[in-house]
Amino acid sequence: MLSESPIGIYDSGVGGLSVLRAIGDALPRESLLYVADSAHVPYGEKTRDYVERRACVLADYFVSRGAKAMVVACNTATAAAIAQLRQRHPGLAIIGVEPAIKPAAHLTHSGVVGVFATTGTLASPKFAALVRREAPEVRILFKPCPEWVRLVEQGVLDGPEAEAAVRAPVSELREAGADVLVLGCTHFPFLRDAIQAAAGPGVPLLEIGVPVARRLRHQLQERGLLRADGPGQLRLETSGAADALARQASRLLGRPLHAEILAERWR
Repeated sequence: MLSESPIGIYDSGVGGLSVLRAIGDALPRESLLYVADSAHVPYGEKTRDYVERRACVLADYFVSRGAKAMVVACNTATAAAIAQLRQRHPGLAIIGVEPAIKPAAHLTHSGVVGVFATTGTLASPKFAALVRREAPEVRILFKPCPEWVRLVEQGVLDGPEAEAAVRAPVSELREAGADVLVLGCTHFPFLRDAIQAAAGPGVPLLEIGVPVARRLRHQLQERGLLRADGPGQLRLETSGAADALARQASRLLGRPLHAEILAERWR
């Protein structure tokens, strides 16, 4: 494992690109290998065993590509599989994601925090333990929003359809007293403008990417694996349609990008 080795990042689709964007901003010298497991999206409606199996397949793939670190850029997959992945590949730096419950608990004035996430994340024991540990004195309101994942996967980020999809869930939590909202799925930052408009200009929306990039940098630094020169390269791969990923990623990241299909054994 060398400092020039890539960092593997994956999600069930394009949502993890919000995390990749934060990592690229924080670590511009690093080479990034992003896998969109689009043939299996959405994870939030799959069983825990199914998500674990896909996590192991993709972790094995990153190891086969010589990755020096792996970022599980999906709350559902983190909740279902992060412990198993660390046991399976103890020498690999593996970073998971989790909703920003702790900072939300510090920011709230009403004592009520709203969390938007997938069904799988909200139902997981890991998420329940996070809430008990980080926000025991705060009332947490949960709202699963699987439709938001579909919108982002389809590239519908603004306009009437996006506005209609976010309006009712946001209003429900705001009317219940939530004065801080947590975007607990990596897809959701791409709907930030629509969510902010529905919530109001003064309502904090907490994302995941920046804290993940900070933890990743720290782990690489501790292991002596930060790349000294660059810029790094970005490679996109998918278990689904490469042209669709290239089109979506180009729009979401704001620059022309190319994508390739994973080898059959990893799909």
